[in-house]
Amino acid sequence: MKHSLAVIMAGGKGERLMPLTKHRSKPAIPFGGIYLLIDLTLSNCINSGVYKIIVLPQYRSQNLMQHLEGGWNIFSSALDHYLKIAPPQMLVGESWYPGTADSIRQNIGLIEQESPENVLILAGDHVCKMDYARFKDYHVANNADVTIAAIDQAEESAGQYGIIEADRQFRVRGFQEKPSHPKTMPGDGARVLASMGIYIFKTQLLIDSLKRDDRPDFGRHILPGILERNRVVVYPFRRENRIKDVIILTDEDGVRRESVVEPMRDSAYWRDVGTLDSYWNANMDLTGVDPFFNMYGRYWPIRTFQRQYPPVKTVFAQEGGPKSRAGRALDSLVAHGCILSGGMVMNSVLSYNVFVQSWAKVEESVIMENVVIGRYARIKKAIIAEGVRIPPRAEIGYNPGKDRERFTVTPRGITVVTGEDLSAG
Repeated sequence: MKHSLAVIMAGGKGERLMPLTKHRSKPAIPFGGIYLLIDLTLSNCINSGVYKIIVLPQYRSQNLMQHLEGGWNIFSSALDHYLKIAPPQMLVGESWYPGTADSIRQNIGLIEQESPENVLILAGDHVCKMDYARFKDYHVANNADVTIAAIDQAEESAGQYGIIEADRQFRVRGFQEKPSHPKTMPGDGARVLASMGIYIFKTQLLIDSLKRDDRPDFGRHILPGILERNRVVVYPFRRENRIKDVIILTDEDGVRRESVVEPMRDSAYWRDVGTLDSYWNANMDLTGVDPFFNMYGRYWPIRTFQRQYPPVKTVFAQEGGPKSRAGRALDSLVAHGCILSGGMVMNSVLSYNVFVQSWAKVEESVIMENVVIGRYARIKKAIIAEGVRIPPRAEIGYNPGKDRERFTVTPRGITVVTGEDLSAG
């Protein structure tokens, strides 16, 4: 990947993630206790050998830029490795980035200055492990001018995605934007090829196309315009992506053994965290004995800016009797600085510095940093935003109808609580 440049789209408003995106952009949303969403894409770059990266932030970008500057200053300029942050400068036109193609167009000078063979265009808000080196090798092996990563989805979900029409050789023949009657994928009439919004271009074609066509979006405008004149192919993500890593197995005698597996099960995992429900689902996929998305691999580590908090502490082991209490976390991810002070946490993800007080119970929930959960409070299937103080004996997630009177409740019934909600109440 020495002659490839990665450009990460990191400016999404994330309007469907409100109220979590009220003060930060979508790629800066916390995930998995200690990470931000953008850490997954950046880790994929490092693990794939991509060391020349440009990040394009836009809306509410302060949290994101502080995170990148504090935790991702790991590149060696002596080796010509770098991570550049390029917020909108209006170098071309008088507007912010109205679309993905325009964000690249406004920074085309950075690409021309580097002059790579290929440009990877990536999303900063996806949950997946993707080997971009395999992606590039597939692009080269197919003599493609552009390669589009796609994931197969059930036909009935096509209305949520941009759909790619491809022939049996996976050459792109057309595009459909959220169709009600989609073209299905080659060899499977029940599934469609949904664009992941991840591309690799031959550099000169990308530059020429953006200079020739001033429309703002890749999927709707640029790619359909170059389809007739250039070779555009699909990269079937689930079939081609292969992540190798170590898993730990425990036999009947309790002996732990390591096994190297390729591909790992989560090689086929992908979520575009575009809604509150999908965000909650992605976090829940991290919990359990055998999680759908494994954060504990050694060969494909997920990196981040590590905050300086003390270790997790669990206190009170008073079992038995009417006032029994014990600080416990079961099938959960708990970040540094958390104190479980006689409270129970199950199937949940806790970010930094969460305090769970005695006799409180948290189930199937995402708790962001600096949250205090009062005594006897009960929380289930909820997202609790940063800095919230849950009052003693509060019940959240047990009565969606009652919750809707004060909080945001998603179509799936996930209750989202912010500090403003409680102060308004």
